[in-house]
Amino acid sequence: MKNKTIIQFFEWYVNPPEGLWNMVALQADNLAALGITAVWLPPAYKGSRGAASEGYDVYDIYDLGEFDQKGTIATKYGTKDAYINAVQALQKTGLEVYVDIVLNHMGGADATEKVKARKVNGDNRLQFISDEIEIEAFTKFTFPGRNGKYSDFVWDHHCFTGVDHDHATGENIIFSIINEYGETWEEMPHDEKGNFDYLMLSDIEFRNKAVREELKRWIKWYYETVPFNGLRLDAVKHISPAFFVEWIDFVKTEINSNIFVLGEFWLSDDLNVLLNYLDIVDNRMSLFDAPLHHNLSEASNQYDHYDLRTIFNNTLVNARPAFAVTFVDNHDTQPLQSLEEYTLQWFKPHGYAIILLRQTGDPCVFFPDLYGTTYTGNNKEGLTTTVEIPPLEELPALLRLRKDFAYGKQTDYIDDAHCIGWVRHGLADKPGSGCVVLLCNSNRSEKKMHLGKEHAGKTFYDYLHKHEQVVIDEDGNGVFIVGAKSVGVWVLS
Repeated sequence: MKNKTIIQFFEWYVNPPEGLWNMVALQADNLAALGITAVWLPPAYKGSRGAASEGYDVYDIYDLGEFDQKGTIATKYGTKDAYINAVQALQKTGLEVYVDIVLNHMGGADATEKVKARKVNGDNRLQFISDEIEIEAFTKFTFPGRNGKYSDFVWDHHCFTGVDHDHATGENIIFSIINEYGETWEEMPHDEKGNFDYLMLSDIEFRNKAVREELKRWIKWYYETVPFNGLRLDAVKHISPAFFVEWIDFVKTEINSNIFVLGEFWLSDDLNVLLNYLDIVDNRMSLFDAPLHHNLSEASNQYDHYDLRTIFNNTLVNARPAFAVTFVDNHDTQPLQSLEEYTLQWFKPHGYAIILLRQTGDPCVFFPDLYGTTYTGNNKEGLTTTVEIPPLEELPALLRLRKDFAYGKQTDYIDDAHCIGWVRHGLADKPGSGCVVLLCNSNRSEKKMHLGKEHAGKTFYDYLHKHEQVVIDEDGNGVFIVGAKSVGVWVLS
C-alpha cells in the first residue's frame, strides 16, 4: 500500500507563463515519480475579478473558464478545456485530483436589491448596532454570460445571510440580512467573534432549502464534468456543519462513496475546537492540522530556544491522526498573506521530515517548496515587497524516502529538547524499507537508537548525503550523529 502524499499545486501569486493548468499536465509524470499520490488544485471557477481572481471570491461555480464573464473567458489558471486536460493527465498517471470547493460566499453580483438589514459589531457578530434599515445589497446573481446553461438558478437576497457593503450609502460594515429565517446568523460550532458565520462578500444562507438543493445539483454536475477524487472544503468554520453533514452524505451516496473530503478549519491555538468539529460532523472529513503548522513555524522562529519535545503538543495528528492532514505552509500562511505565519527556510527540512516520514497523518506539500516562486505584493505596512521562496533542496529526496522507505511501525526518541528522532522499522513485503530519522535545532548531536538484532552488522547511510554512515552493533543498536541545525535520514545500504 502506498503512502498518501498530497501536493498543493499552487500558491497565492502563482502565474506560470504557460498557465497553471498546462503546467499541471506537464508535471504529472514528475509528480508521480516523486511519490505524490494526490494533487490539490485551486478553485477552477470564475471569480469576481475575472482573470485576476485566485478563485476564492467566487462568482459563478458553473463557469470553469468557458463563458465570457467578468471580462474574460479563461480564469487565472486557464480555460475549461485546459483544466479538463490537466485533470486527465494527472489521473492517467495514477494521481488523484482534489478540487477546491468554496461555498461560504459569492462576489461580483450582477445587480443590487433593496433589503432589510441591521448593522453588526464586527468583533461580536451577535451584537446589532442599528435598528432595522433598508440597504442596497449586491445579492442578485443572474450570470448573463452563461445565459442559463447548466443551471437557471438565480441567487437573490433570500440566498444570503449578510453583506458588508451598502451600495446606496457607500458604507462598508457588516449587515445582517433580515429574511424568512429571522434576524440571526446560522448556528456555528464555536463562539469566535460571537458567531463567525459572516466572513466576506455575500454570505450564503444554508437554511434555504433551494440553496442546498442547487449545491447538490452543482456538485453532481461538477463530478460528471470533471471526475475528481477528493474535495478540499474552504472556510468550513464559517459554514453550518449541518449543511456539510447533509451535503457530504449526498456526495457519498449519490456520486462516489470513495471521495476523500478535507476541510479547512483555520484555528491554530485550540485543538479542542477542531476535535469538537470532527465530532459534530461525525468524522465525515479530515482537517488540516493548523496547530502542527503553528508549532513548526514557532520552532523555526525560536531556533534553539524551542523545545523539540513539544512539537506535537496540542496537534491534530497527535490527538486524532486518522483525520489529520499535515503541512508545513500553504497559500494563507505564505509571506504577505493576511494569515502570514511562515516556517523559516532553515527549519523546512525538519518540518518536511516530520510530516513525510512519520507513521501518522496525511502530508500536504506546498508548491513553492518544490518549484520555488518569486512574487511582489504589499506587506502589513503597505510597502511593496518582493518575496523569493527558493525550492527546498532536500524535498525531492524526502519525498522519495516517503515513497520507498517510510513504512512499518515506529519507535520514537522524542526525549531531548534539541534533538529528536524516530525509527521506522519497515515492512516485510517491502524489502529494504525502513529508516532512521534524526533532527536537531542546536549543536551537533548524537542518539543511540535500536533497530533490532536482525540488523546487526548492517550499514545504514544518510540518504540526504550530509552525515556519516552507521554500522549497527550486535545488539541491534546504532549511534547516529546529526549536524547542527540539520536533519539526517539513514536507510539500509
